[in-house]
Amino acid sequence: MATGSLPSSWHSGPEDAFHGKITPNGLFKPEKGRYHLYIGLFCPFAHRANVLVVLKQLQKYAGIETSIVKPYPKGDDNGWPGWQFNLKSDEGTDLWYEGATDDKLFDSKFMHEVYFKADKDFKGRYSVPVLWDKKLGTIVNNDSLELLRDLQTGFNSLLPPELQEITLYPEDLRNDIDRIGNWMQRDLNTGVYKVGFNQSQEGYEKNLPAVFAALNKLEKITHTNKGPYILGKHMTELDVRAYATLIRFDTVYVQHFKCNLGMLRYSYPVLNNWLKNMYWNHSEFKDTTDFRHIKENYTKSHPKVNPLAITPVGPWPSIEKGYEADFSKLVPGEIDMPEVLEYEKKIE
Repeated sequence: MATGSLPSSWHSGPEDAFHGKITPNGLFKPEKGRYHLYIGLFCPFAHRANVLVVLKQLQKYAGIETSIVKPYPKGDDNGWPGWQFNLKSDEGTDLWYEGATDDKLFDSKFMHEVYFKADKDFKGRYSVPVLWDKKLGTIVNNDSLELLRDLQTGFNSLLPPELQEITLYPEDLRNDIDRIGNWMQRDLNTGVYKVGFNQSQEGYEKNLPAVFAALNKLEKITHTNKGPYILGKHMTELDVRAYATLIRFDTVYVQHFKCNLGMLRYSYPVLNNWLKNMYWNHSEFKDTTDFRHIKENYTKSHPKVNPLAITPVGPWPSIEKGYEADFSKLVPGEIDMPEVLEYEKKIE
């Protein structure tokens, strides 16, 4: 559809992302069977949306079907041609990647084809997640933080009461969620990428302390609040955002992105325990986690970081068992490297 037929607040032009919201009185109304979600199981940002769809059972009650791109290849440094889907003609061959799907709406080969259906002049990255509106024939939103918030409430009118009541942004915790979420996004969620994609020794060493300072801080917060979630008894957006990064930490970021000052399982007893709870005791987190997709995406689609595209087997296991429900029994850990502790003082 023409971009001029919707307001600029939704999508201002070819270089802008898409910022639509599901609202009863807006252009994108909550209607069963109207929307489709595009994700990659490898992507921590798409993981957020996937968790919310499962948590709120939007597949069942809102009819949101999901298409899943392959974890590799990605394309050139500019992301061209970008993520690929399985093709129906490839089923039963080596080209078919288990756990990925075809494009269930358009049978596209590449994710960029979906973007060009929404804006033929689009010049941004062909990223996931993407929420697609089948009725208006366009992308609703491709911003993971906005989708994380919108999917919690946007379809509540279609849900039974017990699912309507699930909120990860409760009013009494919003100040803490916003404050912690700000530095978590800056120093941890995107911080690992600032480290891993850095192309100089100086830049790598400059960005590394922030990641572990954020982990130090998060370790203390989770322990102080006594679990089982980061802010205590109520699961919030912070748990989703932290999970999508930390489930990838020991398996990918330590070795592939050289975030190797420590590992969760050895350096952060509280966060490691929190992670085991999220994975083993919450099916919406475990069932949306695919370690093969995660490992092979990073190690086989970043030739500058890993030119031979060899995927390490370890660590083993990808995530440990043995959750301790009493967080008071845990002794918080930290990375006490001076540069890390100095940066931690700056985190508010």
